[in-house]
Amino acid sequence: MQFENTLRPDDRQMEAFFERAGTGQDGPVVMVNLLKFRDRAAYPNGRDSHISGFEAYTRYGIAVKQIIERLGGRMLYVGAVDGLMIGECEELWDQVALVEYPSRASLLEMVNSPEYHAIEVHRDAGLLGV
Repeated sequence: MQFENTLRPDDRQMEAFFERAGTGQDGPVVMVNLLKFRDRAAYPNGRDSHISGFEAYTRYGIAVKQIIERLGGRMLYVGAVDGLMIGECEELWDQVALVEYPSRASLLEMVNSPEYHAIEVHRDAGLLGV
């Protein structure tokens, strides 16, 4: 199994995921978010370099939770990853978050909203990945 820690899906992945949103068969979807935090936040303008990646991501988490709930979604689980029962990986993620959206369409609405784009900077500053 190949694993690549990326921060965003590519165009092909986005198209494949969201193509069912317009079919009339779009129902609830749960996103599994595997999170690996930077040691220090990495904002593009260098601000807040004294805070941890976890702290930067927490800023995002607080704000995105409000958007998710406004769209009818909910946070199902957020917790630390402290080991694997089955399988192996070189390095564990720091946290896992399960988020339920009422539909793929609602998730697409969120990621395209100006409100979401305004808070992405905290997500990017906090998370490791390419």
